[in-house]
Amino acid sequence: MLTGGPLDVLTGDYLAELTMLILGRDRAKDPARGYATTFLRQLEDTLGLAMERGVRLVTNAGGLNPAGLADAIRELAERLGIGCRVAHVEGDDLLGARDWGAGVVTANAYLGGAGITACLRGGADVVVTGRVTDAALVTGPAAAHFGWAADDWDALAGAVVAGHVLECGTQATGGNYSFFAEHDVRRPGFPLAEIHPDGSSVITKHPHTGGAVTVGTVTAQLLYETAGARYPGPDVTARLDSVRLAQDGPDRVRVHGVRGEAPPRTLKTGLTRLGGHRNEVVFVLTGLDIEAKAALVRDQMEGAMTKRRPAEVRWTLSRTDHPDAAVQEEASALLRLVVRDRDPAAVGRVISGAAVELALASYPGFHVTAPPGKGSPYGVFEAVETPADTVPHSAVLPDGSRLSVPPAPTPAAMGRVPEPPLPLPPPLPPGPTRRAPLGAVAGARSGDKGGSANIGVWARGEAAWRWLAHTLTTDRLRELLPEAAELNITRHPLPRLRALNFVVDGLLGEGVAAQARFDPQAKAVGEWLRSRHLDIPEVLL
Repeated sequence: MLTGGPLDVLTGDYLAELTMLILGRDRAKDPARGYATTFLRQLEDTLGLAMERGVRLVTNAGGLNPAGLADAIRELAERLGIGCRVAHVEGDDLLGARDWGAGVVTANAYLGGAGITACLRGGADVVVTGRVTDAALVTGPAAAHFGWAADDWDALAGAVVAGHVLECGTQATGGNYSFFAEHDVRRPGFPLAEIHPDGSSVITKHPHTGGAVTVGTVTAQLLYETAGARYPGPDVTARLDSVRLAQDGPDRVRVHGVRGEAPPRTLKTGLTRLGGHRNEVVFVLTGLDIEAKAALVRDQMEGAMTKRRPAEVRWTLSRTDHPDAAVQEEASALLRLVVRDRDPAAVGRVISGAAVELALASYPGFHVTAPPGKGSPYGVFEAVETPADTVPHSAVLPDGSRLSVPPAPTPAAMGRVPEPPLPLPPPLPPGPTRRAPLGAVAGARSGDKGGSANIGVWARGEAAWRWLAHTLTTDRLRELLPEAAELNITRHPLPRLRALNFVVDGLLGEGVAAQARFDPQAKAVGEWLRSRHLDIPEVLL
């Protein structure tokens, strides 16, 4: 990014829900830790180049210890003989602010970009934060550059949308893209945003880098890990139903028309805690009689758990086997046992020992994918709301002075009557249909939000949108994804993006750190949905 073309600001997003738990456990071992050490290692090779080119660096790699990372950067700069002004943002860490309950490892409010703005206006070359929203890494620099006020809602909302597109890097340039075969995505370049004074932007990438920037790739990332039309954040509530995209040339997508509203009066606060201990054994079942082999070993393992049964026992049989397979692996199915309990003894040797003891006394061809272990702790993520005016958001400037950052203004407009949703297009007229996968006419991108999953689905043309909008209802989604049949599902149409966004509550249990299902972050749920067959009008195929 530093050598490929001109930049004003280079951002780095290092935090996720699972990352916070990992950093929390690091900090428990050593109070001086708690930040992303990988950032410091990367900076050793690039800090001089960034300062030479006048590129400011903004990162949330500070994690649970932004002051510690800021000091480490100063030491690095001094050792390398590089002039560098470092500032950091504090206030998100609320672990000691109140009793959050037993087992909580981290408690961090999601701050906005105002602290970053203050640091940059204070002359910082490098700004380190803890837990801020992903988009804050863009709204903060944009507000500092253009002099936006805290209530320039539309401009800030445009920057939030740009930040959301950039936050997952190459997911906006063809990475993890449903129609990847249409582009060369072997080494996609990172995206960048050219932001304008009104908050509109052009998403692009450096010349001669791989991947592609299209309306499709940007739409996919816009739908990632979002919910309804209103996308609330600490800086502004961005109206995703107002976003307009237009191809602005090769590898250039214009993002415009974004409207913003006042943010909520509360900040999302993420809590991570140790939920207990888990263990896993994956039995390989090969050849004939797969169902009978699975029943035998399951019955044997269940018998071994009668004296002390874990609180949660989950079996999953994945039929990855093929008949008359020429390769042994293709003749094998996987039977996965996952157990969880607060007591480590309940998931330890009682499980691994039982599996080992069956090695010579179970189904023919018995083996497992890895030696059974003693189990390991797992985490749980929970989001709660904290009044914004109780969070001590502050910017620590390069000269060491501390500047208090007030919460964003929240006028009475927050109490307005919700606007009616945009109308759906008329349905397609009746005509012949053909059984085909949904992915023949639609793309998808899915992800996690705590224990819930979101699935964004978009159509590739107006006719496909007319069909999709009236066909893919919540009831149809339940039919196509039986795992979600008993869960609460909310559908959010976004007509300007020709998209539907579904939120499936509880699909991921207690979140990614709990590893409750095969795909714990719901990364591939969208692709599963695209593979499901339904009756599609022939005119679309």
